[in-house]
Amino acid sequence: MRIVSHTCSNTEILCALGLAEHIVGVDDHSDHPPEVVESVAKIGPDLSIDIEKITALKPDLVVTSLTVPGHEKCLQALQDADLPVVVTEPKCLLDVACDIQTIADAANVSQKGREIAQVFRDRLAQFQAEQEQSAYTPVSIAVEWWPKPVIVPAKDSWVNQMLELAGAHNPWCKQSGSSLIIEPAQAKAINPEAVVMSWCGVKESKYRPHVVAQREGWSTVSAIQRQHIYPISEAFLGRPGPRLIQGIEHLRQVVERVRSQPSQTTP
Repeated sequence: MRIVSHTCSNTEILCALGLAEHIVGVDDHSDHPPEVVESVAKIGPDLSIDIEKITALKPDLVVTSLTVPGHEKCLQALQDADLPVVVTEPKCLLDVACDIQTIADAANVSQKGREIAQVFRDRLAQFQAEQEQSAYTPVSIAVEWWPKPVIVPAKDSWVNQMLELAGAHNPWCKQSGSSLIIEPAQAKAINPEAVVMSWCGVKESKYRPHVVAQREGWSTVSAIQRQHIYPISEAFLGRPGPRLIQGIEHLRQVVERVRSQPSQTTP
């Protein structure tokens, strides 16, 4: 089987399913596992894939996504080219498990899909059980998809559940949509206890805490005053695939650091 993967998360799911040797093309942003993506054809940027290149690869399956605004145009182009397409559009963590199974079924590795999806569900259940036994108050964490303007997850994001399973919560989890832009006044009013930089399309080594710490209008926010500004690669929070489990672990570390430092009264 010849498979083309569009989006980082789908590439990672395919590899987790043991299908790396069947991947003949990936989008330019897919970077994991490196030993796989470096050796296959590139089909263009995430939001502007090259349909001619994909067609030339003669895929038996193209795995695409609707997780980012603009992906719908890619899907339409793939459908117009009459390519065999499977689409993922997760909004919660259990959707990710379902997507793993959907892709596995389409690639004729259903049993492997059941195994990987069940491991994913089991880890979520373990996190949930641990939180149900916890007596701590959830930590308020602002996850940033982008620093300027500041873009954070909203209601329709799996990150809300990740935060809950880590002992935290997203202060904007009731706002409609998958993400939203927040102004300094909103951050000041909500007063998150920590900020997690998870800037999309930027390597974690390029994240700059001082950009957050010196942001205009944020100086009285608890996370800034207490210096709780942490990097977690978007690979672990923004890609709906198996590595979200590691993302929850990273968020738990942030929660532990916030809790280890007693609260201070803002002057």
